[in-house]
This record gives sequence, structure tokens and C-alpha cells, in this order.
Amino acid sequence: MHPAFSLVFFTTATGAGYGLLALVGIFSVLGLASPLTGFCVASLGLAFALIISGLLSSTGHLGRPERAWRAFSQWRTSWLSREGLASVITFIPAGAFAIGWIYLGPGNIWVSIAGILAAVSAMITVYTTGMIYASLKPIAQWHSRFTAPGYIAFSLMTGSVLLNAMLHVFGAESLPPTIVALATTLWGWAWKWRTWSHNDTLGSAISLNSATGLKEGTVRSIEWPHTEENYLLKEMGFRIARKHQARLRLITQLLAFLVPVLLICGSVLLWQPLGIVFSILAALSQFCGILVERWLFFAEAKHNVAVYYGR
Repeated sequence: MHPAFSLVFFTTATGAGYGLLALVGIFSVLGLASPLTGFCVASLGLAFALIISGLLSSTGHLGRPERAWRAFSQWRTSWLSREGLASVITFIPAGAFAIGWIYLGPGNIWVSIAGILAAVSAMITVYTTGMIYASLKPIAQWHSRFTAPGYIAFSLMTGSVLLNAMLHVFGAESLPPTIVALATTLWGWAWKWRTWSHNDTLGSAISLNSATGLKEGTVRSIEWPHTEENYLLKEMGFRIARKHQARLRLITQLLAFLVPVLLICGSVLLWQPLGIVFSILAALSQFCGILVERWLFFAEAKHNVAVYYGR
């Protein structure tokens, strides 16, 4: 599939934003987040900024962005519509959580309830985003048990590393958030490796034989439908060279997983302000790495329609 930057940024930014929102809500209930109002404004402001910028970016892939609102009406059958509704609904408890924290404090029971509801809504939204791709049967790399959980894993991973950086900035760093950041990063790394291993074993679900119903012999096309690149080949027949694929996978593992793990460990062992610098660099490195991973997520996907064009 053609990796449009609008979708690459959308899935990366919203995943990180919803993950940060969910973890701030949970950690505040557990008493592990900073009680400072500045921390609330900064962390939730960053989460909202990532979510909104990602959602706005997603409209750039639409042929008629002004008609995007019509997608909300198809929630009974469309995961895209469900995602849109879930993203809007999430702002209700998230807004109540933010306002309540500022005026009532993080220890208030109603603020805690709003924080839990915001966390649950955020993860539901991330799940619906993953299901948009997991529900597409013509793309074997997406239509698997790894896609939707992978979205949740990366959301919690990027959110936890961002939260760890925010806690360092406000001088409220502690061992539990650091452990969560390390654990989710290692979980995301293992999940991505398992996903790649699974996808590398996949063949095309269809062939010219199965499409024509001719089960014996070799079926081949005498003349292809088009002599030049067309829309289907550009969007659904995108191909990436194997050497570039291997290089980008290595870059993903370095930027999204290995470097953040080392920097997070360094942020614990080093004196401030080096700890703050390392925690921020870990979040920036991981965000860049997930951008590369999302690009690969689209570029490595093979739509069955490509079979009809000899790909």
C-alpha cells in the first residue's frame, strides 16, 4: 500500500496522544503522577495536541475532506466511523478530567472516575483505529491477530515514554513510571518482531488460478489491463525494495526500541539535568522510530488486487 504521510503521522501522533492520556489518568488515580497543576496542563495539553493534530492530519488523505463528517453515520458497519465517534466521545471524560484536576485536584473521587473513563475511552479509540486495518481481508499483512493489539501496544509504549519524560521535567520522576516505560517498550519490540516474522511467511491469498476457477495448469495473462501506472497500482500495488525494507526495519528497531531503552536507563542513573535530557531524547527518538515503523506498516502491505497486474 502507498504510505501516505498523512496516515503515517495520524497513526503515530494519535497513538502517542491517547497512550499519554490513558496513562496520566491511571497514574493519577494510583497517586504516581505529579500533583502539580503545571504537570496536568503540560501533559494533558501535549496529549490533546498530539490527538488533534493527528486527527486533522488524517483528513489530508480524503478526496473531499469537507465531507469527513458523513463518516460518523456509518458506525453500525464501519470501523472508521466507530473510530471517529470514539475519538469525539473520548474528549468528554478527558475534558472533565483536565478541568477537575485543575479546580479540584487529582485526589478528588470524581476526578479519578473521569481519569479512568478517559483512559478506557482512549484505549477503545486506539483499538478501533487498529481494527480499521485488521478488518481488511484483501490485505493479509493487516488482517491478522497482530494488528489491533499492536496498535494498543505502541500507544501505551509511546505514551509511557512521554509520561516518563514529563515526570522528569517536573521533578516527579519515580521508579514505577520508568519500569512501565521500559516494559512497554520491550513489549512493543517483541510484538513488532513477531509481527514481522508472521508477515514474512505470508503468501498471496489468491492467484490467477483461484480467481479464474482454473485449478489445474498455469494461468497467465496474455495482455495486462494497463500499460502504464494507474491509481490501483499506485495506491495498492506499492512496492518497496528488499534492501530498503531491511534497512528501515533496522532503523525502526534502533530508534523506536533500543535507543529509548538505553536513554531511559541512563535517565535513572545520571544526575539531573542529564536525566531530563535523556528522558526527552528517548521520547523524541521513539516518536521518530514509530514514524518509520508506520511507514513500513503501509509499504509492506500487499493488496490482492496487485495479483491481477502481475505483481
